Amino acid sequence: MYIIAGMNDMKTLPKDPVILLSFINTQLRDFYPSLEELCRDYRVDIHNITGILKSIDYQYNRDLNQFK
Repeated sequence: MYIIAGMNDMKTLPKDPVILLSFINTQLRDFYPSLEELCRDYRVDIHNITGILKSIDYQYNRDLNQFK
């Protein structure tokens, strides 16, 4: 299933952290200039996303606009 930027809500985000990582990085690469804008559009708490991805040892790199 593909998600169209701008028509999103919390239910559309993957639950599995590894799939979430791939999804978020793809969205950041293709549609969003920042994690803040992605979280605002999806109506999710940025701390929730960063916490989930930190649990699998990934952190947001603002300069690259991706989780590494």
